[in-house]
Amino acid sequence: MTDRATDIRPIGATLYFLPVQTRMPLKFGAETVTYVTCARAAVTVEDGAGWRATGWGETPLSVQWVWPSDQSYEFRHEALKRFTGELAATVADFNDWGHPMELGWELQESVLPRLRSRFNEAEERDERRLPYLAALLSLSVFDIALHDAFGVMHGVDTYSTYAKDWMSRDLGTMMHPAPGAEVSFDDRFPADYLVDNPPKQLRAWHLVGGLDPLTEDDLTGSEPDDGYPVLLRDWIRRDGLKCLKIKLRGTDRDWDMDRLIRVGEMAIEHGVDWLSTDFNCTVTDPAYVNSILDELRDHHPRIYGMILYVEQPFPYELSEHRLEVGSVSARKPLFLDESAHDWKYVQLGRSLGWTGVALKTCKTQTGALLSLCWARAHGMPLMVQDLTNPMLAQIPHCRLAAHVGTIQGVE
Repeated sequence: MTDRATDIRPIGATLYFLPVQTRMPLKFGAETVTYVTCARAAVTVEDGAGWRATGWGETPLSVQWVWPSDQSYEFRHEALKRFTGELAATVADFNDWGHPMELGWELQESVLPRLRSRFNEAEERDERRLPYLAALLSLSVFDIALHDAFGVMHGVDTYSTYAKDWMSRDLGTMMHPAPGAEVSFDDRFPADYLVDNPPKQLRAWHLVGGLDPLTEDDLTGSEPDDGYPVLLRDWIRRDGLKCLKIKLRGTDRDWDMDRLIRVGEMAIEHGVDWLSTDFNCTVTDPAYVNSILDELRDHHPRIYGMILYVEQPFPYELSEHRLEVGSVSARKPLFLDESAHDWKYVQLGRSLGWTGVALKTCKTQTGALLSLCWARAHGMPLMVQDLTNPMLAQIPHCRLAAHVGTIQGVE
């Protein structure tokens, strides 16, 4: 039964799949995204007195991002949809009581591994198995909805409930500090690590995709003619952009250097303040990134100075690819993204030389808050980023960024 009168339990979950066509193709690593399915969930909860409320969650099922593979897109896409459907039934039957942080933690720690294991037993080859990151993405739509439902139930902003007066478990029951760190999570709660006065406005980053045309010479004639910009300089002028994220290949140094210089020079010309680099997890040797940064520093110092941070250049599975990356972070802040599945991976990344963490609500609101608390307690700077969040998915994403205190706005 409940520990607190405010505790809830889920009693129903309804799942919807919404097709979304991209306006322009987006190259991600070795694959190109032209459409995505958004999973939208309504989760109904009740409290000890029998009152009920419904919350909503949404996330794009970004197959190329969470499940990089040589397998067909449709195989991975359909598998991810089936797994998300199984999670809907599991969440509806989940009979635990608590605060959404506590329920989300139990779902992530205990329920998700078992469900993923059963799901993967049907596959005969290891390479066809649903990755943990993909399973976490599926869970996020229901986790976000639980957090939303809790605020609806009690008529309050959910962010005001991440405190001792609402939660029965402290952070010390959900995670532990790095060995030797003078940090304790006992009697600490997420509210202790959030900003006191969240801003009402955030500076937004604009993605420069690998296929995005920069000048007229890049046009192919297939671009949309719908009244919105196509060329980068027109986007900068129209939206008053100050921050650009540059998608790179990570496998073609000459192309990456040319792209950085072209975007950087355009950014300087039009008054952009900051750049970030995204190598899409394709780099296997830190020397690749270091050589690019060093060439920029020596020959294009203005562009080098505008690079605020480097986003995850290296392979996803941090435990399998334990690269020492201190040489990169000595040049520029190096942020975990795809590898930052939860606080345990953040801890591993810190031990390998990573300096910052990119948080995403599409890895669950609960997990994002736990990683936030762990990182902040250990002095790691934070970003909130997921540039492919459309529709409802933007709301929890931007709200997290407002309460985090990021190094520069929200991606």
